[in-house]
Amino acid sequence: MGEKVYIVKKMKEDERGMPLIGDKFPKMEVQTTQGMMKLPKAFKGKWFILFSHPADFTPVCTTEFFAFQERYQKFRDLNCELIGLSIDQIFAHLKWIEWIKDNLGVEIEFPVIADTGRIAKTLGLIHPAKATNTVRAVFIIDPEGIIRAILYYPQELGRNIDEILRMVKGFHQIEKKQVAIPANWPENDLIGKGLILPPIPDIEKSKKRSDKYKCFDWWLCYRNYYKW
Repeated sequence: MGEKVYIVKKMKEDERGMPLIGDKFPKMEVQTTQGMMKLPKAFKGKWFILFSHPADFTPVCTTEFFAFQERYQKFRDLNCELIGLSIDQIFAHLKWIEWIKDNLGVEIEFPVIADTGRIAKTLGLIHPAKATNTVRAVFIIDPEGIIRAILYYPQELGRNIDEILRMVKGFHQIEKKQVAIPANWPENDLIGKGLILPPIPDIEKSKKRSDKYKCFDWWLCYRNYYKW
């Protein structure tokens, strides 16, 4: 009987799958280049970005780490921290970080998780064609520990770090002003830096918005970014 219970429980754990947008970030204890950390507790009250890379000492990953560090203060200005991850041992991370400092003149200040594969499997990061590598993934987690965005990239395509920074800025506007963010914000082709107002189910009330806000129609209204 006990064995059957175990089997059912194990199947449920295996079938649970990777966390999705809107889920709580899984609680885990991780070894990093800055010591042991408990996630998401270590970043309580802050936004944080967990990003995985295929492997240390690889060309594309090196350019990404350089770019993340160059913008690290901009992330921190948004109350957002960074933490990297790959299936590499801690000494490999440390030697790679040392190489980046010695050869590129940049000191990586954010922690990097050393994973045996357990964390990558939990987060659904194992590359389907290369079982020992993680995909390039980005998890954006809010101060309540909720996953707000997930991005995936192939191994051969490096991430646009400015886009990730833009997303965090956008989430700040969404939280602060209860709005939606248009395409390519803050340089949208239609409304520039404008922010989209959520639609109102009552059509008559929505039509009155045009007296106060700029509208293309009752369901597409926005207001200037600077007039809040």
